Amino acid sequence: MQTIPSLAHAARALLACSLAATALAQAQPQAEGYPTKPVKVIVPFSAGGVVDSVARIISDKLSTQYGKPFIVENKTGAGGSIGTDYVAKSAPDGYTLLAVSPSHAVAPALQKSITWNPVRDFKAIAGFGYVPNIIVVHPSLQAKTMAEFVALAKKSAPPLTYATAGLGTSNHLSGELLAQEAHIALAHVPYKGQSEALNDLLSGRVNMMPLTSALAIPHVKSGKLRALAVTTAKRSSASPDLPTVAEAAQLPRYNVGTWFGFVAPANTPAPVQQKLSADIAQILAQPDVKTKLESLGMELAPQNAEQFDSFIAQESEKWGQVIQQAGIEPN
Repeated sequence: MQTIPSLAHAARALLACSLAATALAQAQPQAEGYPTKPVKVIVPFSAGGVVDSVARIISDKLSTQYGKPFIVENKTGAGGSIGTDYVAKSAPDGYTLLAVSPSHAVAPALQKSITWNPVRDFKAIAGFGYVPNIIVVHPSLQAKTMAEFVALAKKSAPPLTYATAGLGTSNHLSGELLAQEAHIALAHVPYKGQSEALNDLLSGRVNMMPLTSALAIPHVKSGKLRALAVTTAKRSSASPDLPTVAEAAQLPRYNVGTWFGFVAPANTPAPVQQKLSADIAQILAQPDVKTKLESLGMELAPQNAEQFDSFIAQESEKWGQVIQQAGIEPN
């Protein structure tokens, strides 16, 4: 026999519907009127770097589009964690955004002090694209292809060395994933930055480096370095004749690139998130923006909010497993 719902139950249901309707009514105007004041875009690295440059290109366009300033602020320290933590604790109102790169997904696996989580504490806005690394070697190394490098590494004692800009950087991840996927031993030689690492590679003190394409190409053209492959899943438009690591070494799961995008604090209203996501997609399609980003070595690969959220989650899981398998202990 069916029973009539209690008055209390009906009242709770009515209240829930009322609250949902109120939330929707409040969110819609918020998206339509957004932004009503300046928006902060936090870059967790120093000014002048690629992350900073990309953030400023997009922020300038957003300022023009909305008629409100999108102000880039550099909050540096702890490998990007200080700026990231600041945004995680900011009001989820759409007025504080964070410019992100691979360290956003990698840092929690490398630093014990980090309390923020890239999936739990943030909501994606949009992904812009990525900069591929190029596996380059000193010309003295007896390896002219990626397959020859892997074969040489398998029989080399002591292990071949590779230079990086430091622990957890894209250079490091590129080399570590190569070692794991190809089942070879490579000796990691970390430096304080790409410039210092590149200098030792050019002098022959180290054998190999997964180097940012914009830095690698001039030295490859001059003959000071030899390019073997690009680290991303697709060939680079800047070097279309250069194979990927995946195809050249028959490592289908190999894919590494320095990606970029914007995220916001978790619980940022969905209408604001979607509005920013859609407008950034239009900005990325503008020819002058495309030219500026490509001058930084970027391959445009726009992702909407949902796609970028999923991508960050996958990157976090992927690199957490790589770091664990490598036996790298968090600092």
